[in-house]
Amino acid sequence: MDEYLGFHLKEFGMKPRTMEGLRGILTIHFLHGDLEHIVQNSLALFVLNSFVFYFYRSIALPVFAALFFFSPIFLWFSGRDGNHIGASVLIYAEFAFLLVSGLIRKNPMLLRVALVVVLYYGSLVWYVFPVDKKVSWEGHACGFVMGLLSAFWWRRQGPQRKKYQHELEPEMTDEEYQRWKERVGESQPPAQTTVTVNYHFKPENNTQGNSEK
Repeated sequence: MDEYLGFHLKEFGMKPRTMEGLRGILTIHFLHGDLEHIVQNSLALFVLNSFVFYFYRSIALPVFAALFFFSPIFLWFSGRDGNHIGASVLIYAEFAFLLVSGLIRKNPMLLRVALVVVLYYGSLVWYVFPVDKKVSWEGHACGFVMGLLSAFWWRRQGPQRKKYQHELEPEMTDEEYQRWKERVGESQPPAQTTVTVNYHFKPENNTQGNSEK
């Protein structure tokens, strides 16, 4: 529709290392080449975005903001000359965050989320590399790197692996260990008591007479 109406909004995409391209930091996610491009990215973005905001709800907003703004900034510095458009930058960022965060947190639920992401979107990894010159693989790579960095940056916040009681109890210091030994009286083991058992054999009395022959 943009082409028919003559707005040419795609010109507001990301143009690396140019002042004009700085506006692409905000607009790149909303501009696409055609309807098929919009549908594909919208579906993937809906699923991954839902995972981030549902399973990481306590940190979802700062994580999303970082992925949204810093992924295009990385692209502005490192992308090839041209006009980069599409929400793929954000999709790859969320894909990497969900995958890596689920692995390093060792939370069973988040590991399942990471597995689902790999099963359905694992093929995205190929397009981090320059397999198709028509595709902005630099945008994919920048998004992936930002997602990976975000997973490590927020690894101690949000949902964590359940800790068991033996992990919560602090270890004793040397001084505490010495006091514990004094309290329980750890010294020489108590002397063993020897028990002597005497057995007396008493023969059975023969009360019967001689048997008849």
